[in-house]
Amino acid sequence: MSPVVERFAPSPNGHLHLGHAFSAMLAHDAARAAGGRFLLRIEDIDRGRARPEFEAAILEDLAWLGLRWETPVLHQSERAAAYRAALDALAARGLLYPCTCTRRDIAEALSAPQETAPGLAPGPEGPDGAPYPGACRVHGPDPGKPAALRIDMAAAVAALGGQEAVAALAVQEIGRGPQGEAGRLPLDADWLIHRCGDVVLARKDVATSYHLSVTVDDAHQGVTHVTRGEDLFAAAPLHRLLQALLGLPPVVHRHHRLIRDAEGRRLAKRDRDAGIRELRAAGESPAAIRARLGLPPTAA
Repeated sequence: MSPVVERFAPSPNGHLHLGHAFSAMLAHDAARAAGGRFLLRIEDIDRGRARPEFEAAILEDLAWLGLRWETPVLHQSERAAAYRAALDALAARGLLYPCTCTRRDIAEALSAPQETAPGLAPGPEGPDGAPYPGACRVHGPDPGKPAALRIDMAAAVAALGGQEAVAALAVQEIGRGPQGEAGRLPLDADWLIHRCGDVVLARKDVATSYHLSVTVDDAHQGVTHVTRGEDLFAAAPLHRLLQALLGLPPVVHRHHRLIRDAEGRRLAKRDRDAGIRELRAAGESPAAIRARLGLPPTAA
């Protein structure tokens, strides 16, 4: 049996808050309990927002919380060639197309009932919200404008062998089995096509996207288990599909509850009252933060 490899992958565009700490400590605890490995990855593909001072603060806060990780730490900003290779592989199979639509273009198209009504499958929206209406897939991009690259989801489903073949590509999710173990959640081709839709795999300003880079990097680092918030649950089927298309191994998922403020809102990096640095300055200890989050005093 392969050793458990967990990871925490923050973006250095702000300080850590309690939600980040919860995710990181869950992954760290799980790796230690299994006698496995814990990795840290800095997701700094957005060079316009990434800041070295935030990265330094993240490392300091994680160490203060008692986490230990392997070095060197992987930086996504150094992985452009790997993302390009993955995009080239998908493009060679005719699974990508350029899209020059702006957010305003998409919002206007989605507000038109005739664009959204036909073929809309039931169920929750995909990881990027409402599915892309498909204007550039149908009509082509505007020449001369910056273009993102989107996956043609219907073509991707067909490339994998259709609905039955896609359904065999289950997401393994801890907590879904009868004893709380990893249960199988078969992929739904209709949901992928009509609710997830043609998501962006390379942005206009960055030659990759979260969905592509995280899938490629998890495989590169040998990650076996992905611990993250339930707000990313809808991304799991997409990432499983990308793993299959790129010939990458699947991972086991654990989507945890979100940490919210007193009003029930999900924490964000702007919520300084829940920031780890602010709690440290106020005199809270790592043990107190673990207790606040409902975690045991020490890793299992």
